[in-house]
Amino acid sequence: MSRRRILIGVLTVIVVIAGAAWAVGTRLRSPADEAALRRAPEASLVTVPVMRRKLTSTVAVSGTLAYGSPLPIFLAGVVGGTTDSQRVTRAPRPGRLKEGQVLMEVNGRPVFVLRGKVPMHRTMTPGVNGADVRQLQAALRRLGIKAPTTGVFDQATITAVERWYAKNGYQAQKPDLTARQTLEQLREAVRTAQETLAADRKALDNSGEVTLLKLKLANVRADLRTADSALKQAEEREVTPEDAQQYEALKRAVRSAEEDLLAAEQALEAAKSKDDMSNPKDNTPKPEPNTANPEGDTRLLQLKVDNARANLRSAQHALYIFSEQAEQARQKRLTELRATVRTAKENVAAAKQALREARNVSPLRLKVSNDRRSLAAAQSILAEYLTTYGVSIPPGEVVFLASLPARLDKAAVKPGVVIDGKIGTVTSSTFAVSGSVDSDEAKLLRTGMKAVIETADGQTYPARLTAIGKAAEAKDATASAGSESGGDAADGSATGVGSVPVLLTPIKTTKGLRDLVGVPVTVKIAVGATEGDVLTVPVAAVITSADGRPRVQVERPGGKAVDVEVTTGLTADGKVEVTPVEPGTLTDGDRVVVSDA
Repeated sequence: MSRRRILIGVLTVIVVIAGAAWAVGTRLRSPADEAALRRAPEASLVTVPVMRRKLTSTVAVSGTLAYGSPLPIFLAGVVGGTTDSQRVTRAPRPGRLKEGQVLMEVNGRPVFVLRGKVPMHRTMTPGVNGADVRQLQAALRRLGIKAPTTGVFDQATITAVERWYAKNGYQAQKPDLTARQTLEQLREAVRTAQETLAADRKALDNSGEVTLLKLKLANVRADLRTADSALKQAEEREVTPEDAQQYEALKRAVRSAEEDLLAAEQALEAAKSKDDMSNPKDNTPKPEPNTANPEGDTRLLQLKVDNARANLRSAQHALYIFSEQAEQARQKRLTELRATVRTAKENVAAAKQALREARNVSPLRLKVSNDRRSLAAAQSILAEYLTTYGVSIPPGEVVFLASLPARLDKAAVKPGVVIDGKIGTVTSSTFAVSGSVDSDEAKLLRTGMKAVIETADGQTYPARLTAIGKAAEAKDATASAGSESGGDAADGSATGVGSVPVLLTPIKTTKGLRDLVGVPVTVKIAVGATEGDVLTVPVAAVITSADGRPRVQVERPGGKAVDVEVTTGLTADGKVEVTPVEPGTLTDGDRVVVSDA
């Protein structure tokens, strides 16, 4: 055997022995080792990282997706012009309803669907007016049929209604043969009463006594008109033309006297000024006196002034006296004319009374009075009949819905049955989820808040909070003012004690929602959110110290926990927004203690 092979064998044995010794050594432990292995581990901290993220707080609502605003519909009255049994000849079909569509047929007559908030409540006949007629006219215009906006069911509206019915393959409701015959009989009664009254009045007027009194009445009426005209002219004119001329002459005399007085006064003043110059008060030598007599001239001029002043007073007095006399004459004339008018009125009244008495005592008077009453009665009956005569819309031939298009959810009648109640249930074409929330959570909600609809398989759809409380009940109620139950909410819409009903509506897209109608869903309403990413920690990581300030324990190198004072913000999904009081003491990625191990 070679030396090399011997060396390999020895090494192999050594390796085997060493391996066996190692295997035995790993399985053998001393009592101290066993005690150490069974000792409890040393206490350590349970921490989670601080994360920067956006927080959104939500309120969850459980409900079922359905079409919104269910509403039972009824016919407001008969369909057609008869009160016979109303039998369905074509039942309404569930599905989409659009304005102007024929919902169903009763006795072969159509029942149309139109948009409007005022319910159909009466037969629309010629001459009626109101908000329901104006609503009908607006609907016809939306359907492309020219109609007025008067709110009156007039001839223009009737023409539009006839075109509307014809466009849909029907004829507007017209009076039948019996109604037309009745109308002709009533008109004939009016004509006969008019002819009888005219003949009897002519006979009465042609009687001798009445004719004479009528002529007398005409004469006194003419006198009254003449007196009224004369009084009016006198009241409008203050003076007569003759008085006006004399008044103007007196005014000219006053003006002439004023001019004479002014000239005399000026001449007197000039003379006095000249006399003063000829008699100075100083001791200067006086000029030779004038041979004329200045003092005599002054007295003459003074006399002229006095005479002119007396003439002015006389002229003014004459004008005053004339004015007084003219006004007195005018008032006297007006008094006489007014008396004439009163007398003429009395004469007219007396003539009327005499004519009235003459006719009353006339044998034909009673007959004429009876003729008038007969004519008034015939005209009243004809007018009342005409209010319902002509092209009309029976109350059952139109159903007004507040919103269109809509969806007929269920039909409550079938062909052949007689209508005696609800004909179906309509909903809006939009979807809705109804549910309830706790009263405390309701305080956080406001209409218009954004929400997300979540299905069991994880599909999500954006939504919006549409109504809260009574408004949600009203929109979600399955009964309304049009129902026989008086508008109480359905039993299924009741909420628990302390609960507040809410209604949510999908937005933006409804694709795929139709297949989910009737499926339970969860809706999360966003009630608050941070403006952006913020530092967040689990709610369990925030502790309140004895001083009432919130803190978190941040793990530092070596496993040591350090208290960091923070302010808290929004809480959502078990997380809370925190902001360190001292900047830099807490950052994204730090680990905070949630409990001690």
